[in-house]
Amino acid sequence: MKNIIEINNLRRKYGEIEALRGISLSVNKGEMFGFVGPDGAGKTTAIRIMCGLLNPNEGTVRLFEEDITENRNAIQKRIGYLSQKFSLYGDLTVDENIEFFAEIHNVSDYKKRRDELLEFTRLKPFRKRLAEKLSGGMKQKLALACSLIHKPEILFLDEPTTGVDPVSRRDFWKILADLIKDKITIVMATPYLDEAERCSRVAMFNNGEIIACDTPDNIKRSIGMTSLEIVCKPIKNAYDLLLSEINNDIQLFGDRINILIRNKDEVESILKILNSGNIEVADKRLTEPSIENVFMYLIKQRK
Repeated sequence: MKNIIEINNLRRKYGEIEALRGISLSVNKGEMFGFVGPDGAGKTTAIRIMCGLLNPNEGTVRLFEEDITENRNAIQKRIGYLSQKFSLYGDLTVDENIEFFAEIHNVSDYKKRRDELLEFTRLKPFRKRLAEKLSGGMKQKLALACSLIHKPEILFLDEPTTGVDPVSRRDFWKILADLIKDKITIVMATPYLDEAERCSRVAMFNNGEIIACDTPDNIKRSIGMTSLEIVCKPIKNAYDLLLSEINNDIQLFGDRINILIRNKDEVESILKILNSGNIEVADKRLTEPSIENVFMYLIKQRK
């Protein structure tokens, strides 16, 4: 597939802070590409540079085989951008907000497109409601509709599901899946590692660097480990005991512990350690590492 975005050795500083430290990647036309990582990792800076809202200190960004710094206006007409703080107008209705953004993008015959987007985002019953009266999830859907009114070829989404309830978040992802069917390229930044599983490829950001870039499955296989999941009690005592006795990557999730292991022989030794601490093991199983397991492991390996 043809690369629709190409980034080479991209660097950006804010004073003495290096927000991006020479990142390089490419995005294929029609794919869902995820930027994942914690706050301050560089995801938003990278997206803002790709949208032509920031200039890099070094490196190049090419969209549609054109340099964003040299052809900013032409490229911006072909992309959509939903920022972390997308500005809807609370005193305008759903219809009026979409109409406003249509006029900004010089879309004259927008009514059919607006009706399609309202149907698509399931906002049609609320088209006369003021934006300030919408729920958080509905506001995000409206913001998405506004971003799509001019039929962009690339859609940039900067943490669109942050602060949205789980039901609305799931609904939002169904909408994005339908956009991919229409061959729109989506680049989305998210702090939620579980959302990375839905992307065709993922770039993991940490401290302005990309520490992994591949399909979610390939990233999980890359470390050559298995996840041992143990349900036990008292869980906190078990976690503290294992931290003191083994060097494996260990994470605590509610009533269970995840431990990355290289071979199955480690299982018995771990169970013996728990038994020595009078820990009651209710269940255990071997699973594929999660994206979160792998991300935490890769970060620790770089320290």
